[in-house]
Amino acid sequence: MDQTPTRTFQPHVTARTAAVWAVLRAELDRHAGRELAVLDVGGGTGGFAVPLAQAGHRVTVVDASPDALASLTRRAADAGVSDRVRAVQGDGDALAGLVEPGSADLILCHAVLEVVDDPAEVVRSVAGSLRPGGAVSVLVAGRAAAVLSRAVNGHLDQAAALLADPDGRAPGRDTLKRRYDVETAAALLRAAGLTVEQVHGVRVLVDLLPAAAVEADPATLLDLELAASAQAPFRDLAAQLHLFARRP
Repeated sequence: MDQTPTRTFQPHVTARTAAVWAVLRAELDRHAGRELAVLDVGGGTGGFAVPLAQAGHRVTVVDASPDALASLTRRAADAGVSDRVRAVQGDGDALAGLVEPGSADLILCHAVLEVVDDPAEVVRSVAGSLRPGGAVSVLVAGRAAAVLSRAVNGHLDQAAALLADPDGRAPGRDTLKRRYDVETAAALLRAAGLTVEQVHGVRVLVDLLPAAAVEADPATLLDLELAASAQAPFRDLAAQLHLFARRP
C-alpha cells in the first residue's frame, strides 16, 4: 500500500453524524500514514467521500443518480481532491459487476440496504470487494424508531402495522423496502462472513428535539448524542443503526 503524508482530518461533524465519524476516524488512525482504497456505495454527493479524500485516501463513489454524481464531482473539485475521487454510476444491486474483488480497504454502505432489492446479495458483494482485514461501515434505518415516531405522532394504525410487518415497512407509500434492528442487521453481515466489531445508534436524540434546542447548545448535544449512541437501550431506539464489521 502506498505511503502518504498524514493530513489533517477535520470533517464537518454534527450530532447527526458524530457516531459514524468517530468510528471512521478510529479506523483511519489504525492505518495512519497509509493511503487507503475506499469504496462508498450509494455515496451520493460526497458527504463522506470528499472528507476522506481530503484526509489523503482514494475514494470511489458508486451511486445510481447522475445528478448526485455531478454534485460529487463539483464538490471534489471545490475541495481540491478531484484526483482522489472517482464517480461510478450504478446500483447497489449491481455492485459485484462494478468493483474489482478484494480491492477495497474500507467500504461505506450507508442508507443502501433498506432500498435495494436484495440486501443479502449486496452485502455479499461488499464482503467480496474487501481485502482481508478490510472493514465496512453500514448504516441502516432503525425499525424501533419508526414505530415510536408514528405512535408519538398519533398514527397508531401505522405504528402497529409497521411493528407487525416482518420487514418493518409502513402501510401505504413507504419509501423504504425494509428497516432493521441490531440483530437482523448484524445477522445479514455475519451471513456474508463479516465479523461485527461495533454497533452504534445514529440520531438517538437529535431527531427528538425541537430545532431551537438543537441550535441552543450544539456542543453539549453532540457529547450527549455520542454517549447515548453506544449504550443500550438508547442505541437501539436510534433513527439509524451503524454497524462496523471486518473481513477476517
